[in-house]
Parts: sequence; C-alpha cells; structure tokens
Amino acid sequence: MTPRPKPKLAVWKFASCDGCQLSLLDCEDELLAVAGALDIANFPEASRAVVRGPYDLSLVEGSVTTPHDAERIHQVRRASKYLVTIGACATAGGIQALRNFKDVRDLTSMVYATPRYIETLNKSTPIRDHVHVDFELRGCPINKAQLVEVISAYLNGRRPNTPAHSVCIDCKRRGTVCVMVTGTPCLGPVTHTGCGALCPSYHRGCYGCFGPMETPNTASLAEAWTRAGVSNANLLRAFRSFNASAEAFRRESEAHEN
Repeated sequence: MTPRPKPKLAVWKFASCDGCQLSLLDCEDELLAVAGALDIANFPEASRAVVRGPYDLSLVEGSVTTPHDAERIHQVRRASKYLVTIGACATAGGIQALRNFKDVRDLTSMVYATPRYIETLNKSTPIRDHVHVDFELRGCPINKAQLVEVISAYLNGRRPNTPAHSVCIDCKRRGTVCVMVTGTPCLGPVTHTGCGALCPSYHRGCYGCFGPMETPNTASLAEAWTRAGVSNANLLRAFRSFNASAEAFRRESEAHEN
C-alpha cells in the first residue's frame, strides 16, 4: 500500500526581521515532531532545498512594502491551500508601518543618497489587505507554542485554539501585581495575550507587542494614562510601535496627534 504523502509546509518572508521564522526554529523538540508530520518544502531560513508547490499550509512573515511583493503575495496565495500570517509585520504592517503616517518620499530623501533608485510603496500593509488570509497569529515575535498549535490545527482539520483575551488576564492568573496601580503606564488592558505578561512580571508596563485584543477600549486606557500625567506625545508614541497600523492602535494614536 502506497503511504500517503506528507502535507507540504512553506514559510515565506516579506518585509520583516526574520524573528517570527526563528520562533519556528526555536521550537526545538516540537520542531522535530512538526518535521515528522510535515514535508517542510520551502523554508529558506532553514534550508536551501525547495520542493515545488502547491503547498498545504503557508506561513507568511512580513508586510507588503514594494510593488514586487504586492505581486508576489498573490503567487503565494494561489500556491497555498491555507495561508496563515505570523507576527506583527504580517498582521498589522509592523514597525515599518510608521511610514504610513508620513510622506514616504520625504523619508527616502533623508535616508538614501539617490532616492530615485528606491522602489517602494507609500504604505506598509498587512497581508490581509492584499489576499485572503485563513488565520492571523499575532506577536513581535510570535509565541512558539501558539505557532505549534496553529500548525497542529491545520494538520488535523480544525480551527486553531489560541486565546484572544488581554494581557491583564495573564497577570491575574499568575498573581502579578498590576503595574498601573503603582503608577506605571501599561498597554496590557488593550493588548492581545501571547507573551505570558512578560513585561509586567518584571515591573514594566506592557509595550503592546501582540497588538490590540478583541474590542479594546483604548480611549478609556488613554484617559487613565492622561490622569496619571502621561503627555499626548507619549501616548502617541505608545500606540505607534510594533502594531502602529493596527486599526484600534492607529485610531487612538491619531486622536493624540497635534
């Protein structure tokens, strides 16, 4: 009896730092199980060997920032049965989406000696703005346990089971004292879970690495920060970091722009 072929996994890079791809390589023991269940057919970060598509599951890291990538993501979509975006760049445009609030021509003229050689789009956009995405996995970088869960879910024909609550819930579960009670500004009440409330466990405010949670009340949090003495400029900077172009964070940052 001929054995069934393994499902093909492809990992694609767009504009990003490669950190989310490294999260897959950091899975260590879990990666061996993944490699045993899948044919890792296209993963330049791990191997130069490439197996041609179509692919059963594609993981896409990075945002679309050039005309070439705007075309390439459609090729990836056509070659993929399921397409999952991983990380803040792919799901919200990433730190490079800070360009979205300025004229990109002004930025290129300041950085490059010959800006006419630079071919770029006016904005850095998430993958879902260009093609259909089956699932988005947040984080900067992503949580490797959640990544393994997503891969397992698609291998077994089910929806991934990743939590959508805020970082605050994680603090309560692990018994971490709320840093806002002690006067430290924190984005935890409006930020998607995934890090295990890492920063508050070290008495620092959350930086919003995993982007906005479901139905975040950013206006209420901003009001609390204002009462605590945080300036409009610092509020704007807080919401313009790894997930600056995520809708909820973008709107709140613009509300505090002079």
